[in-house]
Amino acid sequence: MEEALEKEFIDNLNTHQNIAHKICRLYTNDKSSHKDLFQEITIQLWKAYPKFRGDAKFSTWMYRVALNTAITLYRKQKRRVKTSDIEAFNFKIKAEYYDDTIEENLKLMYAAIKELNDIDKALVFLYLEDRNYKEISATLGISEVNARVKMNRVKTKLKKILNP
Repeated sequence: MEEALEKEFIDNLNTHQNIAHKICRLYTNDKSSHKDLFQEITIQLWKAYPKFRGDAKFSTWMYRVALNTAITLYRKQKRRVKTSDIEAFNFKIKAEYYDDTIEENLKLMYAAIKELNDIDKALVFLYLEDRNYKEISATLGISEVNARVKMNRVKTKLKKILNP
């Protein structure tokens, strides 16, 4: 049973790991921090996986766990963050690293997004992932109307940051 659960988890994680890498890119500034955050997200996902009921899609659940992990670690950034060693979990996951040298415009957009607060970052991330407002509201734990209003305000903020 445990082996089947682990295989299912690894298959899901391998399929959707780009979600975690994109979140890591938003909340970190260097490859080492990116790797550390990805490791911590993976561990938190594994710890929570037995409680995953399948009420939502795996990717939606993964967004929520990954964003909560990133925000929690980001807020504790001034203190030394204790992470678990991923080798202890024996996962065989082929990491696919996101190429951050693709376009200068993408770098500018990410720099602007990093200036936003934690919730606004998460909102923009989900919006850029083509999530509908129902999924965004479920992931962030806010109403659909609130998600729409916040997104419009965030778009205005980003325009001001990018075009001062």
